Amino acid sequence: MSKQIQAIRGMNDCLPEQTPAWQKVESTIRRVVASYGYSEIRTPMLEMTPLFCRAIGEVTDVVEKEMYTFEDRNGDSLSLRPEGTAACVRAGIQHGLLYNQERRLWYIGPMFRHERPQKGRYRQFHQFGVEVFGIASAEVDAEVILMSARLWREFGIEQHVKLQLNTLGSSEERAAYRDQLQSFLRANLDKLDEDSKRRTETNPLRVLDSKNPEVQELLADAPVLNDYLGEESKAHFATLCRLLESAGIAYEINPRLVRGLDYYNHTVFEWVTDSLGAQGTVCAGGRYDGMVEQLGGKPTPGFGFGMGLERLVLMLESLEKNGDLRSAVEVYLCAVGEGTAEAALKLAEQIRDAAPDCRLMTHCGGGNFKKQLKRADKNNAAVAFILGEDEIAQGQVTVKFLRGQAEQQSMTIEQAIELVQQGL
Repeated sequence: MSKQIQAIRGMNDCLPEQTPAWQKVESTIRRVVASYGYSEIRTPMLEMTPLFCRAIGEVTDVVEKEMYTFEDRNGDSLSLRPEGTAACVRAGIQHGLLYNQERRLWYIGPMFRHERPQKGRYRQFHQFGVEVFGIASAEVDAEVILMSARLWREFGIEQHVKLQLNTLGSSEERAAYRDQLQSFLRANLDKLDEDSKRRTETNPLRVLDSKNPEVQELLADAPVLNDYLGEESKAHFATLCRLLESAGIAYEINPRLVRGLDYYNHTVFEWVTDSLGAQGTVCAGGRYDGMVEQLGGKPTPGFGFGMGLERLVLMLESLEKNGDLRSAVEVYLCAVGEGTAEAALKLAEQIRDAAPDCRLMTHCGGGNFKKQLKRADKNNAAVAFILGEDEIAQGQVTVKFLRGQAEQQSMTIEQAIELVQQGL
């Protein structure tokens, strides 16, 4: 007997009983982004590796440790996308969508990172993202954050998430701060753990994100980014804060919030929760005004966020916020007796023509009446339509209600179709 093949570690199947929760999340997202006038973009899962090296940064954990990279038959280095922003920018430049234009885009799909799998974090994960191009003002920063806040309300979890904000200033201000922070950290290497020592040389701002209490104690004496910000950067952030306050969005300023990717400037934000155990991030983003130019386009401001759907679905389940999820089947059509299969399939198509939203399953493969009713119940159908030889002869269908106390009854085909159209 041949060895059974298993799924790759960290790349999980989404089974039929799990998909209704995903469908609810995805349909809510689509409805909300449409209400803001955003357009969907779909990019390939595979991109040229240099795209991510240039956009994300050569010395980030994503590029150094986590990307799935390989050489194809032409000798090109390709990578599975680890996040959505860089691919979105590449597509915008390539197809002339960005220069001297305003674009408000969104996407949803699988991303890939080779990191240690854990609950809610996988090597193939699904991300919803929003990207805005061509608008430099704080108003669009606020709009995007308000959109994310609306999603929490739609999901009924607004009490379980908190908004954290920070500003990194311009690229030049951030670079000046980076140099000063790096000098401070180098002078205190003996007080840093190994991970922080490595980051001191490669990406010193990431040390601010350390979870090590001793490192955090040292950072109390470190240079503060706000001291390196110019008036324009401070004004941008003050405007954002004022707009959020006027919209009733509570937030806290976290001066240690830097995000792990090199492309951010000015506003960065995270929505965090402790509903999944230790505090974790469920949505994060910020401004990246230099990325389009960095990838070969004309200077174009950008702002956006990414939201991991696995963690969101897990959070909704843990808080029991999924509500009543629609079953796959509303009507199960039983065909009992000789020559009934043809009539059943024909009736099923009539019902689908008249009520396209009805979720109807036709029994296939024969079997007695009891077996077919068991199959209807197993599929959580609300009703069974029973079509036997007598029903066909009389132009009727028997309707058996499988949930609730309603009595079984016979009705004409037209009445049965009308019942379905009325939502049973």
